[in-house]
Amino acid sequence: MEKEPGAPYYRCIECNGEATELYKDYQRGVLRLSICKSCQKPVDKYIEYDPVIILINAILCKAQAYRHILFNIEINIHSKLCIFCLLCEAYLRWLQLQDSSQSPDPDDFIRYAKEWDFYRMFAIASMEQAAFLIGIFSTLWLAKPIALRTKENFIFLLKALLLSSYGKLLLIPAVIWEHDYTHLCLKLIKVFVLTSNSQAIRVTLNTSRKLCLVAIVNGLILENGIIHLFQRIGWNV
Repeated sequence: MEKEPGAPYYRCIECNGEATELYKDYQRGVLRLSICKSCQKPVDKYIEYDPVIILINAILCKAQAYRHILFNIEINIHSKLCIFCLLCEAYLRWLQLQDSSQSPDPDDFIRYAKEWDFYRMFAIASMEQAAFLIGIFSTLWLAKPIALRTKENFIFLLKALLLSSYGKLLLIPAVIWEHDYTHLCLKLIKVFVLTSNSQAIRVTLNTSRKLCLVAIVNGLILENGIIHLFQRIGWNV
């Protein structure tokens, strides 16, 4: 599997070195993994792994798995994943606005979804997400302007952050079972998503954990600033 001329390079999942191919195809199902010229290890061992194993390694936030997903395979679900997660988050917030003594009938979901509060929650969740990303990019731009010098680098990091927010899919059970979730569970999901975001920044920019942590913290500060602003104007978020 070789890159076309002019296309971005693959990355070695071990040392982050550039590579022009992941494997050689000798036909009849015979494949030979390419060896990295820098570390002398297979460029991407995950080519031979089952997707479930790759997912488990990604959940464990292994840098090798993140390099495989971000650099060596094509995934184009970033925007869809982001919108879907925002919808789940908006619905959970909308449920919290309802009277806790009343259990909404699932058959009435369409009627409830048309209420203004649901769309308001979606708009608020979207603005909080935007503020979080702006805080991260502002920090990285000040600390490593060279890493974001091109539009392609900017878009790639944005896609990496959106994709690494896949942990928000854990909100789906909360949507299905409605109020059968706890505040602690939602906090743990938030911590997992932030950890994944930090690993995505580290892998994408090949930078230190300290800078990733600072970027995440600044993103949270700006996000909480937006939340405080909404509360000041009387919006229940």
